[in-house]
Amino acid sequence: MASKFSDFLSEHKIDPRRVLAASRRVERLRPEDRALRLARRLSRKSGDGEKAKPAESKPRSGRPVTPKLLAAAQAGSPVPGPAKTRLVRAVNAVLAAKKQDAVDLRRLF
Repeated sequence: MASKFSDFLSEHKIDPRRVLAASRRVERLRPEDRALRLARRLSRKSGDGEKAKPAESKPRSGRPVTPKLLAAAQAGSPVPGPAKTRLVRAVNAVLAAKKQDAVDLRRLF
């Protein structure tokens, strides 16, 4: 039985390999993410109790979608919440490249 996710990919003619490539590009850590992690680590290490300043946007995870996760999502197996979010970000990146509207989590899962 196909899942909502695999139906969506076939309906919009999205190759799963493009989702993997887009996820690697989107989730890659950038210098600002590394600086935020360093500041957080140094504030914990100093022990002065002062928290690092919150970022304007959420930092990237650094963990792209894997082929195993993509296969599980297409088969309809249970997928953890953070993994679903990474899949949605990757699919939205592919849709943006195709000049189509972004989708939300409920539409894919």
